[in-house]
Amino acid sequence: RERDLTGWMSLSRKPEETWYGWDGDRLTTVQTQQTRIQTVYQPGSFTPLLRIETENGEQAKARHRSLAEVLQEDTGVTLPAELAVMLGRLERELRQGSVSEESQQWLAQCGLTAEQMAAQLEAEYIPERKLHLYHCDHRGLPLALISPEGETAWQGEYDEWGNLLGEESAQHLQQSLRLPGQQYDEESGLYYNRNRYYDPLQGRYITQDPIGLRGEWNLYKYPLNPVRFIDSLGLKFHVNGDPSDFNQAVEYLKQDSQMKETIDFLSSSEETINIEYIEGTNVRFNSNNMAIYWNSRASLFCSTELNSKSQSPALGLGHEFAHAQYYLLDKENFMALLSRTDKKYENKEEARVITIIESRAAKTLGECTRGAHSGLPFYRVDGPLQTMKITGTPE
Repeated sequence: RERDLTGWMSLSRKPEETWYGWDGDRLTTVQTQQTRIQTVYQPGSFTPLLRIETENGEQAKARHRSLAEVLQEDTGVTLPAELAVMLGRLERELRQGSVSEESQQWLAQCGLTAEQMAAQLEAEYIPERKLHLYHCDHRGLPLALISPEGETAWQGEYDEWGNLLGEESAQHLQQSLRLPGQQYDEESGLYYNRNRYYDPLQGRYITQDPIGLRGEWNLYKYPLNPVRFIDSLGLKFHVNGDPSDFNQAVEYLKQDSQMKETIDFLSSSEETINIEYIEGTNVRFNSNNMAIYWNSRASLFCSTELNSKSQSPALGLGHEFAHAQYYLLDKENFMALLSRTDKKYENKEEARVITIIESRAAKTLGECTRGAHSGLPFYRVDGPLQTMKITGTPE
C-alpha cells in the first residue's frame, strides 16, 4: 500500500508474493522475492531453535544439474527412467565419497569407472547463509536472535498476551514468530495460529474454534493464564510447563493408530485436559479435575526379572490418555471397572487399558508389554521416549 501527497492510501502497483512451507503444523519456511527464512524447532515442540536466512541470489548459485541431466543434455539422448534413478544414487554416493559395490558392478558392465563419472559432476556451491539462534522464554516465545559470534542481532519485549511492546535490531532483522505456533501478519496486525487468527490486544481468537462446541462453550478463548499455558495449534490441551516433552511423546504415540484416535478424541473433547508434570512415580489420571499427572523421565519396567526391559515415559502417558478417554465416553462404566478388583492388574479398568490398548501400542512402538500393574519398579531415564534394560537390581 502507498500514500499520495494528500494522504490517500491506495494499493501498491508492486505486488509481493510470500510462500510458506510447513512441517506438519509447524511453519518452517517463509520465501519472499528477496530471501528465504527457514526455522529449525526443538524436536516435538513449537519452540524455535535456529533461524537460517538465505538470499535468493545465493540459492540460484547453488543450483546445479544432476548427473543424469548432464549426460542427457550433453549427449542429446533421453535416458530410461530406471537408469536415471541409478545415476541419482551413484551421484549421491560420489558426492559422499563412498561408491557402493552394486554401483561399481554396473559401471564395470558399462566399461566405466567411478572416477570417470565423478569427472562429469558439476561443482556444488555452498550458499552463504545468515544463522541466528533463538533465545526464548519458558513458553517458547522468541525474546532474542543471537549471532554465531554471540551478538544480539534482534531483541523484543512482550506482555503476557504476546503483544510486542518494543523491538531493537541493528541489522534491521524482521522476526515474525510470536507465541508458540503463531506467525505475525503485518497487514492485519493479527497472529496466524494455523487453525485460526489470534488478536493479542484482546487476548483471544477472532475466529471460532474449528472443532466447535467440542472444544468448550467459549469458542474464542485463549488459555486464561498465558504465563503458564500455551495453545500452539489453536485447539486444546493445557500443559503446565515446557510442552516439549509432552509434544514429543504425543507425536511418538501417534504412530499407533489406536493411540492416535485416543489423542484426537481428547484434543476435541468438551473437557480441557490439563497435563501436570510431577517428580515422583505416581503417574495417574484424576477424573475429579481432568488432569493427567506425568513424569516425563519415569520409565516403568515390564517385570522384575534380570534383563527385563522398560517402557518409555511416553507410553505411560498414553496409558493415562486411555483412562481419560474412557471416562469421557462412559463415566458410569469407568467407575464400575475401577471398583472391580483384578488379581493381576489391581482392577478391571487397569486390566482393560494394559491388555487391550497399552499392549497394542507397545507392540507397534517396539516396546515391551507387561503382565501386571502394581509392584513394578520405575527408573529414571533422560527423555520421554527412552527405555532401558535391567542389568542388575534397579534403584
